[in-house]
Amino acid sequence: MIDKKKKPSLLLTLGTVVLLVGGGGVAYWLLTQRGGGPGELPVGAEAIPQDALMAVSVSTDEGQWRKLREFGTQQSQAAFDQNLAQLRDRILTANGFDYDRDIKPWVGKEVTVAFLSPQTGQAPTSPQQQATVAVLPIRDALRAKQILDKPRSPAAGKLTNRVYKGFQIQETQGGPSQNYSATVLDGKLLLVTTDPKATDRAIDTYKGGAALSATPGYTQALGKVSAVQSFGKVYVNLPAAAAVTANSGRSASPQSLAQVQQLQGLAATMSLESEGVRFKSVSWLKPDSQRKYDVKNTARRMPDRLPADTLVMTSGGNLKKFWEDYSQGASTSPVAPVNPEALRNGVRSTVGLDLDKDLLPWMEGEFSLALVAAPEGGSPNLPFGLLFMVQSNDRRTADASLKQLDDAMASRYKFKVEESKIGNQSVTNWSLPVGGPTITRGWLDGDVAFLSLGAPIASTIVPKPQASLLDSEPFKKTVPTELQPNNGHFFFNVDRAINTKGLPLFQLPPGNREIFAAMKSIGVTAAISDERSTRYDVFVALQKNGNPAPLPSPTIPPTTGTSSGSPNPALGIPAPVPSP
Repeated sequence: MIDKKKKPSLLLTLGTVVLLVGGGGVAYWLLTQRGGGPGELPVGAEAIPQDALMAVSVSTDEGQWRKLREFGTQQSQAAFDQNLAQLRDRILTANGFDYDRDIKPWVGKEVTVAFLSPQTGQAPTSPQQQATVAVLPIRDALRAKQILDKPRSPAAGKLTNRVYKGFQIQETQGGPSQNYSATVLDGKLLLVTTDPKATDRAIDTYKGGAALSATPGYTQALGKVSAVQSFGKVYVNLPAAAAVTANSGRSASPQSLAQVQQLQGLAATMSLESEGVRFKSVSWLKPDSQRKYDVKNTARRMPDRLPADTLVMTSGGNLKKFWEDYSQGASTSPVAPVNPEALRNGVRSTVGLDLDKDLLPWMEGEFSLALVAAPEGGSPNLPFGLLFMVQSNDRRTADASLKQLDDAMASRYKFKVEESKIGNQSVTNWSLPVGGPTITRGWLDGDVAFLSLGAPIASTIVPKPQASLLDSEPFKKTVPTELQPNNGHFFFNVDRAINTKGLPLFQLPPGNREIFAAMKSIGVTAAISDERSTRYDVFVALQKNGNPAPLPSPTIPPTTGTSSGSPNPALGIPAPVPSP
């Protein structure tokens, strides 16, 4: 809970995939609103196999794309436009098409791209070889046929025709970049794939096979994250994603794989707002799963305990429970930042304590981990401090464990351990005789243990911050407030972090720096909805550079005409054959 006063286009689609899934890695661990009726399915969901790894749909509305391209700095806008232009050239220009002339007049309000899982018995597929299915709704069939039934240059690749289960299919061979397979489903949907087998799988699905549209809980999940005018939707098949991870050679215990197989999927919507981009996301369990979530949303006070100068923070409602869930799923996740067993071994080898027996049992309250800017006038060599806080459910056991920690620091590393005071409050300092940064630990309100290292930031939270993160403008403008009560937050003041000298964590290569420089801040709020679904809301506040320039001109000569010799038919709309 944030209130401290209260208690209790096809080429455009492909280019947008990264935008839609980027926020998920930031909030890997968050469990996350109730309610919502059935949501609107992505276009073409009835033709996408249910075992697809991921499906992304995106608006074709020019106004929304113009709004998206207004965000960012001049440099990031130019980089984004260049990527869009390259996709345009590879997918459309190279095949003799112009979006405004050939696609826009007939395409519907959104298009969908799905990435298929390898079929049983096939070797793991690299991302470059992943079978891809694009579904474009046909708003005006006559106009589409008139435009696309035009001769193509032989340079665009030879076309072959075949029929599968009553549907005419046209396929390129020997094209300049990659081959395509296309058909029309009952005059309503143009289906384009990168693999003939993928076309057949999509047709099988459309004719009654297991489809994305019939995924258990999917329409209800979309209802929970519906938006008035969404820019895009994304679906991730979580068990399939875990299987890909396992096939990649990453070790995972049978128990971890079994836990992930109880998950059904993750659905999200993306909306463009005046100051940035908002994502609403929900994950849910299979209807027959034995696993259930503990519906407790107990994160209340950590943003109020942190100072306004906090650069990055993450918080949650129960550290012990979080660690148990994280440990079970980390080995099957490609984005898990910490190896659980490595952390256990590290704690044991450095301070002689057992993480699961000596520390976590008294850490069943809310917690936070934060990077805080150093107070003004501090050493330039220590521009920030790391701050950990956790609410204890057993002060006596906690004191005994912390005394063991004091003894280990003194005996193993020759730290000087001594009591001192900040104002009227006692704290314990660990310092080296030769000088250097001091580590400080203590208690807030009698039940919240804290430990700080690096810059001397303990004075900014003891007994409480003069200005809290909760009341700071960046936090209030960024962190979503809809989920109440909630189970934690993530906040990253990107603008300040990348412009603060002496922060090696944020000294990024030029290409990555352009991406981060386009952001002001990132905020996430998480909540457990019910025993079978979790939610998180994400908002990315972005810089705004104003009206974007036109996209760069095509760099590949269009191939709309035919050369001398035999004509080459169009890769257009095959004549619809009624499905049997």
